[in-house]
Amino acid sequence: MPAAALPALTPYLVTAGIGWIMYRRIRRSFGRQPWQPKRTVFRLVLMVLLLGMLLFGAAFLPGVAAGVATGLAGGSLLGGFALRHTRVEWHEGLPTYVPNPWFGGILTLLLVGRLAWRWSQGAFADGAAASAQQASPLTMGFAAALVGYFLLLNAGLWWRMRRLHATVG
Repeated sequence: MPAAALPALTPYLVTAGIGWIMYRRIRRSFGRQPWQPKRTVFRLVLMVLLLGMLLFGAAFLPGVAAGVATGLAGGSLLGGFALRHTRVEWHEGLPTYVPNPWFGGILTLLLVGRLAWRWSQGAFADGAAASAQQASPLTMGFAAALVGYFLLLNAGLWWRMRRLHATVG
């Protein structure tokens, strides 16, 4: 493949990569999941970094602070509610958890739907710099809700799994 063809394929490769990430995210919302502490720590670190970027955006992008604050509050509340509906248990000698599939799935679909809507309206056509200047409070709010949700859910799951290990070990 010539080097000149790669830039033409970039949108398709990025779309396929995002699709794969979304598929994996949604797949982890259903059924019994094995407890993987290293992945949970990685997700927590990633969510903290994303939270920092969202707060940076809220501070410096005009008009998105209220959307980010509302999204974080709503996502954290929903994360706490989802954590209450997540079961942790031993299954065949391994620690596992069974998440409630509705909470994370609905939030993920809302964000994907919002991004698809913005994309269909041409919001990302002019590149990342132009998109940052026209940042939508609603899109940033959905992103903040996802970060708040997954940050609280993963932190709570980490804490509950440590308690599960302490009761058995």
